[in-house]
Order: sequence, then structure tokens, then C-alpha cells
Amino acid sequence: MIKPKVLFLCTGNSCRSQMAEGWAHQLMGDRIEPYSAGIEAHGMNPNAVRVMSEAGIDITSQSSKVVDTLAAVPFDLVITVCGHADENCPAFLGKARVVHVGFDDPPKLAKSAASEDQALGHYRRVRDEIRDFVKTKLEGLVELNEPGN
Repeated sequence: MIKPKVLFLCTGNSCRSQMAEGWAHQLMGDRIEPYSAGIEAHGMNPNAVRVMSEAGIDITSQSSKVVDTLAAVPFDLVITVCGHADENCPAFLGKARVVHVGFDDPPKLAKSAASEDQALGHYRRVRDEIRDFVKTKLEGLVELNEPGN
């Protein structure tokens, strides 16, 4: 079986898209080939790594990269996870379907937090929202893009 290739695209590939890739590997790695990238590469967000680890997902082997480095990958589905990436999504050649599923930006929300625990709460909430999306909605989007359909 050829696994559909799914790209999670964000602005800096440091937080939301990394979480989505991690969840997709964990929950659907037997059925899809997940990737993440950004319009820019901002490096891995340590709080994203931390809250994913709390959920039992190790994303330390993933790396922050720009989408241009994946130009040769024939994606079936591209999911933009932030408004900036949605508005600036590069044109993907071939059959890739582009879908926008926006999530709040934890680093931006954490800036106004009164404590580290409150800041991490934003990361945890978005982590869980991304997990729920991957668990309940991603498969339906991928089915529309399986090879042969």
C-alpha cells in the first residue's frame, strides 16, 4: 500500500505543524506519511517539545525546515495550520489538495501569560486540539486523496 503523503504547513515550523506531525506519526503513521514544514524555519519550540513529551510523543527527532526543502515530495494533502501559512501557501504542483485548519498560536498567547504554568496551558490546549483533529478529522481528508481516487 502506498501511504498518502500529508504536509502540515505553518509559518515557522516550530510549534503547531511540529505537533501535528508528531500526532500524525503516533496516531496514523501506519496509514499516512506525515511531514511538516514552514514558510520559514524558526527552530523547534522547546515548549512544544515539552508538552508533546508530556503526552508521550517525542518530537525531538523532527527538525524545523522550510517547505522548499520538500519540493520533490509528491504530497497528496497539504494542511495549513495557521492563517499566515494559508495566505502564503506556495503553489503545489501535481495533485496536492490544500486545506486550511487553523489553530491558535501558543507562543503568541504565552507572551501575555502571568506564569510559566499558564503559558504552558496554552501549548497544552492547542496540543490537545491538534490531537483531536488528527484523531477525528484527518482520516476523512486523507481518504479523499488516497492514490487511485
